[in-house]
Amino acid sequence: MIRAASLSIDVNLLSFSQLLQRQGVPHRIIEESGQQVIWVEEEGEADLVRQSLADWSLNSGSLQADPVSQNAGSVSLGAALLPRHSLLPSLRRAFVASPLTLSLIAACLLVALLSLMGTQPGRVGILFYPLLAVDNLLALLGELTSNGTLLRTLTPMFLHFGELHLIFNMLWLWYFGRQLEAIHPRWLFAVLIMLTSFVSNTTQYLSSNFNNFGGMSGVVYGLVGYTWLVHTLMPRSRLEIRGSMFAVFVAALVLMEILASSWIATAAHIGGLFSGLLLGLGVAGFYRLVLKRDRISRSPSS
Repeated sequence: MIRAASLSIDVNLLSFSQLLQRQGVPHRIIEESGQQVIWVEEEGEADLVRQSLADWSLNSGSLQADPVSQNAGSVSLGAALLPRHSLLPSLRRAFVASPLTLSLIAACLLVALLSLMGTQPGRVGILFYPLLAVDNLLALLGELTSNGTLLRTLTPMFLHFGELHLIFNMLWLWYFGRQLEAIHPRWLFAVLIMLTSFVSNTTQYLSSNFNNFGGMSGVVYGLVGYTWLVHTLMPRSRLEIRGSMFAVFVAALVLMEILASSWIATAAHIGGLFSGLLLGLGVAGFYRLVLKRDRISRSPSS
């Protein structure tokens, strides 16, 4: 058993235990030395408990929970010294659980601030996709590797043009990103972000031959496709996405292509979606066929 978190004996954990049951997380809550300790079977489940606990604490106002690492076992002094209604403990726990996802969100917010929500693109011109005199993928790859601009194929994901564009992308990035980061090795989650970003941005560039686009939408659609396929092939990974949600995303993409393809980067959405589906198929196949595991988890024993 793995110790996932410890909380004050005064915190009522009934609703949180019910939440974990709905998520399908086997767990035990045991009183030890005046603390309530949440035990789970696997490290991947422990990460999910810590992530869910941070959200539950924020929503319920119970900020005394202290997610612990596999080798830790006590309430942090910093959390005890902070005001009871401070959001800092919850933000700290969220960052511990999902550092890459929150770092991406923070970077997007910073770029939005610097560019005045995209109205001053010249301030962040280095983030736009590089303009190259190519018309196919092989020529583009050759040009990118020769002139050292490969990194700029990823950076358009930080650009946003308008408040709604930013808000919706950040909400969906948080919804899917924190789930995937909780169960994947961090390096694999980072590779997933980079590949879906590269494919979505490059698809958009090759389809338009111009670089006046940006946003996290392509990555979000990549995460949608990846999450849905992994959930379908490996339901014990406990990812939260229904077939109806996936259908809504696909329907929205079709409508964007029909009604708004002249001003929305629909090619980036399509590239992101298909890259996510292919990556999901590859990762799920590797875990099932090579590792002989029926779920994606950071724990090598699952």
